[in-house]
Amino acid sequence: MKVTGSRFSKVSSSRISAALAATALTLTLVSCGAGDSVGHDAVAIGGQFEFVSPGGQQVIDYAPADRKPVGKVFGESLEDPKKEISLDDFKDQIVVLNAWGQWCAPCRSESDDLQAVQEKMDAEGIGTILGINVRDNVRQAPIDFVKDNGITYPSIYDPAFVNAGALGGIPASVIPTTIILDKQHRPAKVFLREIDEKTLMDAVNKVKAEA
Repeated sequence: MKVTGSRFSKVSSSRISAALAATALTLTLVSCGAGDSVGHDAVAIGGQFEFVSPGGQQVIDYAPADRKPVGKVFGESLEDPKKEISLDDFKDQIVVLNAWGQWCAPCRSESDDLQAVQEKMDAEGIGTILGINVRDNVRQAPIDFVKDNGITYPSIYDPAFVNAGALGGIPASVIPTTIILDKQHRPAKVFLREIDEKTLMDAVNKVKAEA
């Protein structure tokens, strides 16, 4: 059968469109995880804490003697723009910071694990999870996600992720990121990947035991 030029053009166009769509999906998935963006030894200083990821590690521990407090973390409440939330609101408490977006599949997947940890932390009175909602330019989308999934811990609405600077240069391209702060609000452990309930709760209990 003879293949006309117009038919060939249509087939080629379809293949190119499919390839571009696959490429876009790949880029989206990479941006949601650690990808190659943690492949460096150090990043910018923010506040007093300087984030360091030797060899691009995705889980980093900081011994008590090596810890320094993060800078000022604050912003509008996700659900109430008239209310400001600050890390200072949780003085002398363990705080688990979680940078997330409702557009991010790993963030959506780990949300029930984070909520389970929040409920355990509430029961023991040891602290809270504090979300930092990033890259959600349409505010209602993450608000609906929080309500639909029964998430009770607060989140700061920070679409530009300006708080990344206060976190010692934590790579803003890595979403989700979870940081366990001790009672002095110094990073004890950093996860540059999706987290599960057991791993997070074990890490929180380890920080709790330090006191």
